[in-house]
Amino acid sequence: MLTQEGCLARRTRLWDALPAELEWVLIADPRHVHYFSNFLVNPLSFSAGERGWLLLERGGKATLLGDNFTLRSRSGTPYIDDEVMVKWYDHKHSVINRDHALLQAAEQVSERLFGRAGAVEAEWLPVGAFELLGLDHEAHSVKKETRSTARRGPVDLGTVIRSLRRQKEADEIALLKECMRAGEAGQLRAREVVRPGVTEMEVFLEVQKAALAAAGRAGFIYGDFRACTPTVPKAGGLPTQYKLQKGDFYVLDYSVVLEGYRSDFTNALAVGEPTPQQRHLYDIVMAAQKNGETALRAGAKARDVFTATEKPIRDAGMADKFAHHAGHGIGLAHPEPPILVPESDDILMAGDVVTLEPGLYVEGIGGIRIEHNYLITATGYERLSQHSISLF
Repeated sequence: MLTQEGCLARRTRLWDALPAELEWVLIADPRHVHYFSNFLVNPLSFSAGERGWLLLERGGKATLLGDNFTLRSRSGTPYIDDEVMVKWYDHKHSVINRDHALLQAAEQVSERLFGRAGAVEAEWLPVGAFELLGLDHEAHSVKKETRSTARRGPVDLGTVIRSLRRQKEADEIALLKECMRAGEAGQLRAREVVRPGVTEMEVFLEVQKAALAAAGRAGFIYGDFRACTPTVPKAGGLPTQYKLQKGDFYVLDYSVVLEGYRSDFTNALAVGEPTPQQRHLYDIVMAAQKNGETALRAGAKARDVFTATEKPIRDAGMADKFAHHAGHGIGLAHPEPPILVPESDDILMAGDVVTLEPGLYVEGIGGIRIEHNYLITATGYERLSQHSISLF
């Protein structure tokens, strides 16, 4: 899980990135509340989909806002100094609109914010909260003025936070590695069960069981659990009742999500003995991944990583069969910057966690995709995923 040290370090980086006159920020995106406080509504609880807000003040105080059921449906201990909890349900009375309970919590802190410069995460804050706090709902930040004269400010708080998310702290890397160890267990189990006559769904269930057993706790899994066949070489999404046949590729490209963070890596298994054509595709994508790795380092242009990854594919005369990005960032979202595509403006930085995932999709042969995850460092990279990539 996220640590107190990591949450405090992220708050420090946030304040360092904001104008000095700002005295408070109101965080509303549930991912960002988690990012700065370790408060996460358990997605497998009865409060899934609900949210709390986080008030951070430059002096260091962190206050969590929400209703009593939401604030108690958490997956870990939040690192906060105070909480404002509004009673929403007490097993005796009818309930109010749950969003109104959250607004009532915000109202309880509103008086101490008036007259102080602050910023809000505008994309996630409802109009009702702007009205309650006396803010211009078209503004992202509030200058040190009265509620009636608040004007648009220069701070796009949501974008600032998203940019900070790229540079992972040690607790985030540790959590990502937990996701990856679980994902590797699922990849290993797939090798034992993929064979002709087994359905995509049966493989999915075995992979899920193995991954969560390795994690040792509840989580959830999503991704591509599909056969890429000679007639349908590119297929993705959740599994169906299709029965695997000799000559298919089974593409296992999935994420294990633990406490909001995720892995994302891939292998494609040949169903039955690999054909010479399948081996040829495998050799090309392996060369592509290896060449892409040579470009991974802080300061590299994302578009140059794409070019390096694509080169063996282009040299083989198959660039038109490589129909997607060469990789992307991962963490609290999927995908997230940097994006490894031909016209990307992104620059890799130390602390990024990225994927490399070359693929080829050829009618008459099938579709193959492979993928590893990497932590970008000042001098190169650390490969975080350790699953075996091979056809069987």
